Amino acid sequence: MGKKIYIGVVGSGNCDKETADIAERVGQLLAKEGAVVICGGYGGVMEACSRGAASAGGMVIGVLSEEDRRGANPYLSASLVTGMGQARNAIIVGSSHAVIAISGGYGTLSEIALALKMNRPVIGINTWKIDQGDGKEHIICADNPEEAVKIALEISREISGFVENDF
Repeated sequence: MGKKIYIGVVGSGNCDKETADIAERVGQLLAKEGAVVICGGYGGVMEACSRGAASAGGMVIGVLSEEDRRGANPYLSASLVTGMGQARNAIIVGSSHAVIAISGGYGTLSEIALALKMNRPVIGINTWKIDQGDGKEHIICADNPEEAVKIALEISREISGFVENDF
């Protein structure tokens, strides 16, 4: 089976069709590249990304905020029940080599902040801009799913020491 790259995909639990299409494509591309998708496991961006990954035969792990699996989307390969509420965001981010943020509200912002605090690269599509007044780009902006996935995988391979043949 080899080593796997784990990519967190974060975004709102409710989203419009355009955002869902972007998330679904991200999931498909990650799965085609053999990456494991980690997400919050519910609706919106999470469900669209899960659907895309599942349609391409990929593995999707949902880290659920509640104390049961009710409400989990049907495309997950596995779900982890935490009962931790939004604190489960630390598990999503901490288990990922890189994070792709798609659109999103304050929950997504918390995941982005945790990723940056944990030194996980964040690739964003139509998401938050972070300005700490230091002149640095803290979120790597991508124009489309293909670019976001390419960047996430390249960075993940570099920081993990994996090469393409490892997985």
